[in-house]
Amino acid sequence: MQLKNAIAFITGGASGLGEATARLFVEAGANAVILDLNEAAGTALEESFDGKIKFIKTDVSSETEVKTAVDFAIAQFGKIDIVVNCAGVAPARKIVGKSEGIYGPHSFELFEKTIRTNLIGTFNVMRLAAFAMEQNSPNEEGERGVIINTASVAAYDGQMGQVAYAASKGGIVSMTLPVARDLAKSGIRVMAIAPGLFETPLMMGLPEEARVSLGQQIPFPSRLGRPSEYALLAKSIVENPMLNGEVIRLDGAIRMGPR
Repeated sequence: MQLKNAIAFITGGASGLGEATARLFVEAGANAVILDLNEAAGTALEESFDGKIKFIKTDVSSETEVKTAVDFAIAQFGKIDIVVNCAGVAPARKIVGKSEGIYGPHSFELFEKTIRTNLIGTFNVMRLAAFAMEQNSPNEEGERGVIINTASVAAYDGQMGQVAYAASKGGIVSMTLPVARDLAKSGIRVMAIAPGLFETPLMMGLPEEARVSLGQQIPFPSRLGRPSEYALLAKSIVENPMLNGEVIRLDGAIRMGPR
């Protein structure tokens, strides 16, 4: 599938990986609808692209809000060709430990929120966008759409304090192949990217010394990944029709230690 004149539907699109992807796709000739909870950042991005990007404030875990966002995208641009799911949260909490000075078990509510946002939110967007994609006319390769989800190396190498996050991202990894098989007859490809340590808003909140130290753990290149590098892989996935049903690690060969 070519990006020129394609319509991309990008969650978490107001910052980090999602914003970089939206920018690159639009530069390549696509239009984009970005979903995010950060209204100020989403509106600013929309205004900077003169109609090529449209923003709608959306909680991906809400069936009603995602349905509204899908309808909004179709009303604005007529269809959805590409989905990139980048929305997510990354709490740090041990299954038993201290939180805010109180010793006890992992918060049930925090675990549930993480699963609901990262895993259920991804599923929610996939199912509703895929239904819309099935109405598209196939291109010369028989494609009606491409879905790219964001997993994490934590799905394989979850560290201490990442039980909720790793569980949510492991679910995304596990969904990739069966959803690709479900949608194969419709000509909709499904892939996932598992980033390692990247310059996301969460990472950029750390002191520079800590960011440099984390980057040095990566074999090569020994630095944090750039959101633009995630976007480049997403672009390659869209444009290569043979990529389907797989999770690609984007991590500079890092294998995370226990902490």
